Amino acid sequence: MMYQRNRVSGGQSGFTLIEIMVVVVILGVLAAIVVPNIMSRPDQAKVTVANADVKAIASSLEMYRLDNGFYPSTDQGLEALVREPSGNPEPRNWNPDGYLKKLPQDPWGNAYQYEQPGTKNITSYDLYSLGADGRVGGDGFNADIGNWDE
Repeated sequence: MMYQRNRVSGGQSGFTLIEIMVVVVILGVLAAIVVPNIMSRPDQAKVTVANADVKAIASSLEMYRLDNGFYPSTDQGLEALVREPSGNPEPRNWNPDGYLKKLPQDPWGNAYQYEQPGTKNITSYDLYSLGADGRVGGDGFNADIGNWDE
């Protein structure tokens, strides 16, 4: 007895149009649910990034202090974390690799602010972003985001 096999011409198989349409509809439904939740929060995401940056820069400032015995002055600024600073106080044991590869900008494209000694953290320093409006103070997404918020 001989059995014959049915072969699809060309030996190819694939998805039917109905299967593709079902997948497209499912993806559309998921996108309709997820995208509005993500897209309605870009300002909140920027605040979260700014808080994370402040913590990362603060960690680098702590490493600088551990190596040198003090924080950089306001005049030396955060640039002291990237390049060996000049002026007073002169760093005693500055890390030749630096403490940061480069200084990040806040999520709104502005430089992070640094004051030593700080006005809100009198015993150490103030490190902050000016928020969405780029000005001191403000409310909501325009509020300053700093190391005093910890």
